[in-house]
Amino acid sequence: MQSVDVLVKGRGAVGRSLALSLAAQGLSVGMTGNPEASRPDDVRTYALNAASVALLTDLKVWGSLRGDAISPVYDMIVSGDAAGGQPAGRLSFSAWQQGARELAVIVDAAELDAQLATALRFSPHVHDVADDTPAALTALCEGRESAARSALGVEFKPRPYGHRAVAARLVADRAHQGVARQWFQPGGEVLALLPFEKPLPGASYGLVWSCAEARALHLTALPAADFERELNEATAGAAGELKLGSERSSWPLALARAETVCGPGWVLLGDAAHIVHPLAGQGLNLGLGDVAALSRVLAGREVWRPLGDERLLRRYARERLAPTLAMGELTDALQRLFAHPSNAAQSLRNRGLDALNQLPPVKRWLTQRALGL
Repeated sequence: MQSVDVLVKGRGAVGRSLALSLAAQGLSVGMTGNPEASRPDDVRTYALNAASVALLTDLKVWGSLRGDAISPVYDMIVSGDAAGGQPAGRLSFSAWQQGARELAVIVDAAELDAQLATALRFSPHVHDVADDTPAALTALCEGRESAARSALGVEFKPRPYGHRAVAARLVADRAHQGVARQWFQPGGEVLALLPFEKPLPGASYGLVWSCAEARALHLTALPAADFERELNEATAGAAGELKLGSERSSWPLALARAETVCGPGWVLLGDAAHIVHPLAGQGLNLGLGDVAALSRVLAGREVWRPLGDERLLRRYARERLAPTLAMGELTDALQRLFAHPSNAAQSLRNRGLDALNQLPPVKRWLTQRALGL
């Protein structure tokens, strides 16, 4: 059986990006698993930061995306809850104030996956191979349910939030103007509207509504008109009148981090290594950050050092420890703070949002972290 330099297990955005990145270094890359077909019912959107866009640009993928598959975010408005008769806190971010072209770019998940798959078909160094193909390095990008990670005995114990995310595409009766909106609501609910171009250019949103499991299942099962009524009550007209533009999908939320992300001849990336709450929209950004870091480490290795050398892979682990741990802790702390039911906690978080809104240096630091700078 012919061997490869790197065996990539997993065909999501992280696995495909890694295969393209390593193939660009001239390494032979094998990919396992069944190719994922494009799903016309896929309603997911990704919020990508500047670092992720730069990586996809280097991979010659970004420029291939259709115009209606991407939408820049110029401003973001975050609101606290006003339950209990207390005023809601408010925090706003502006790309112009931060000296950036945009705060993020919202991307159609299905379109990005399709363009990554197309790029791989034209890469002469990437091949579909059997799962047991010999390789100097095996990269596990199979997602949170990675079977190969389990076979290695790596501890990965997700801590469920008891919440689910509800996603859909929405159409508004007025233009979004590149403004993303997010509401922290009672019970730890987080509702996010991400400006998008489909189904209606300039007036569509990607919805991610995180809430308790029973409520999420209730929202998913509601007739469209009833769901739209609850959605418009929750957003109070801030984005105009919203209507469903797609079916709804839902998935459970959890926090997890692998006890170790590398060993002799193997390495973990993306959701196989860490999962975080989606309230900051950083899940795929963390995974693509893994891709960029591992690619740099392998490209900079000593000529005598093999690809699967554990000391080499520890360089990748050290580089990714701080950003992945920090994002996991930050999103977890925010979720827990806004989930606390007491009036004192509610008052504290709303005052905190208002106070933070008056601190430009802190807002600039937070923006730079979100942009991946």
